Amino acid sequence: MSSPQVLFGFHALGVRLKTAPQSIVEIYFESTRRDARMRQFLDRAQAAGVRLIEADSVRLTKLAGSHGHQGVAAKVQALAQIHSLDDLLDQVQGPPLLLVLDGVTDPHNLGACLRVADAAGAHAVIAPKDHAAGINATVAKVASGAAETVPYFMVTNLARTLGELKERAIWVVGTSEEAPKNLYQIDLTGPVAWVLGAEGPGMRQLTRKTCDELVSIPMQGAVESLNVSVASGVCLFEAVRQRLA
Repeated sequence: MSSPQVLFGFHALGVRLKTAPQSIVEIYFESTRRDARMRQFLDRAQAAGVRLIEADSVRLTKLAGSHGHQGVAAKVQALAQIHSLDDLLDQVQGPPLLLVLDGVTDPHNLGACLRVADAAGAHAVIAPKDHAAGINATVAKVASGAAETVPYFMVTNLARTLGELKERAIWVVGTSEEAPKNLYQIDLTGPVAWVLGAEGPGMRQLTRKTCDELVSIPMQGAVESLNVSVASGVCLFEAVRQRLA
């Protein structure tokens, strides 16, 4: 059995309690916090039969590696994951919707992107193994449970993976402020993989060349760009809007 991982924060632990309570080894909670949110959380944990351990804020901060634990942290066993992107795509019903992140190294941005991907019903998030953030406790906290529900694949060669997606008839669409079309002018009802780069440098040149099409997000105000998680939400939910329509 693998060593326990750490989750912290009400959202991340709440999703794990809902989806896989048997995987929670023990929950540590700040004994001095007695507000309604904490009481409701502890009631859910007790109903699930999870072991509860009182702890002070110093111990929780050390366990979580962050001051943003909200008074709760837990040791959990890793959940069984789909081992490959191919296995996932073979199981998808309907047109796949994927989010590809090129060069997103900030764990807060990754966590926010996972949360957006979950909300939009994206089937997976893909990133290169190099120059990308991996899943850790901070990502899980920011993702508010989405790190538990959205498969995250880190691939050795991103351009090759995009090529393999294209072989599956998945349209690879990147974002670029110089693109002649905007995202509202293209058909997103079929299989789509959205590709976004980190704020600032954007996509690498090889990633850009591998895309089937580049589109822009029309900006109406003074700012020139959006945070990558906000841009991900705009792109993914435009696909959702078109599919619902």
